[in-house]
Amino acid sequence: MKGRLIYSEELSRYDFGTDHAMAPGRVANTISLARQLGVLDRLDVVPPPAVDLELIRRVHDDDYIAAVQRGEPNAEFGLGTTDNPVFPQMHDISALVAMATVEAARAVWTGEALRASNISGGLHHAMPRSTSGFCIYNDLAIAIRWLLDAGCERVAYVDVDVHHGDGVQAIFYDDPRVMTVSLHETPACLFPGTGFPEETGGPGAEGTAVNVALPPGTDDAGWLRAFDAVVPDVLRAFAPTILITQHGCDSHEHDPLADLDLSLDGQRASYLALADLADEICGGRWISTGGGGYALLHVVPRAWTHLLAIVSGEPVDPETPTPDAWRAEIGTWAPLLMGDGSDVSFARFADGISPESRVDQAILATRRAVYPELGLDPGF
Repeated sequence: MKGRLIYSEELSRYDFGTDHAMAPGRVANTISLARQLGVLDRLDVVPPPAVDLELIRRVHDDDYIAAVQRGEPNAEFGLGTTDNPVFPQMHDISALVAMATVEAARAVWTGEALRASNISGGLHHAMPRSTSGFCIYNDLAIAIRWLLDAGCERVAYVDVDVHHGDGVQAIFYDDPRVMTVSLHETPACLFPGTGFPEETGGPGAEGTAVNVALPPGTDDAGWLRAFDAVVPDVLRAFAPTILITQHGCDSHEHDPLADLDLSLDGQRASYLALADLADEICGGRWISTGGGGYALLHVVPRAWTHLLAIVSGEPVDPETPTPDAWRAEIGTWAPLLMGDGSDVSFARFADGISPESRVDQAILATRRAVYPELGLDPGF
């Protein structure tokens, strides 16, 4: 069964202008690279369905949606700020992004595909009645709500963006059917200022919010150590029916908006690990999206092409040269290889703790906060 990509050129029009971090080209450059490497040939590529406003209303308030439809600055709803300027057809394009993620969820839930992706999605900061962090409609939350309405018993959401997945966590904080897991740079240093380990879920849903807040400068070895020390345990304990993941690649060392130091190779390793966990725990049912990422030419297209290749079942070797024609499109910034040549080995937390390590302190804080709620031994 082929993996599925939900894509049309309209989805690449979600942008806030050339002088904004969420500039044009992130999705289009990815699609071009994936096409030239033959990745798209190994996927079923289908367009998003027509917008169903009732699905948007399952997460977002009517007056907020009406404000987005008007496309005018509105301080009450966070529209028209420096971070979140209005742009032409903002509602139509944002709603279509949400529909693309819902379509990925529908394809997996109905068994049409085991794996489905919307790299245009991953807008995890949007709240029910406000835009935030370049995110207008929370496509992830809308897709999760669709899955729950369709009868899915438990949904696990894992967010590897450098910023905390605050919108998805907030929307499902009191819902025991949804586990949100976020690995991010510590909110003591970075927007949105949430995602501390002590945020573990609301009344009746204790243990279903899991936050790993990593120190600035965390590299591949530290990040993968933290992932391995927490994510498999909590997912196995929760036993989700479906896994949905957000793959913001702004954790890369070259990203201008944050201070983690991952390589393309480290990010690719996390995608492979999540695919394996979906296979192990969810019978292979895996929905993935894009997210943040502001090294627009050097990082984003390669990262999401790796994601799509994994969705297709045929990962791309990091030593693969980038195509000549694609480099000509991108210009002098275009990287020569699909990887950064980094070693992604790491020492497992289970094999020994270093109390002086800030990464291990972050791991310990998360395990102390949430493991008892899940009936797990924190292991120290």
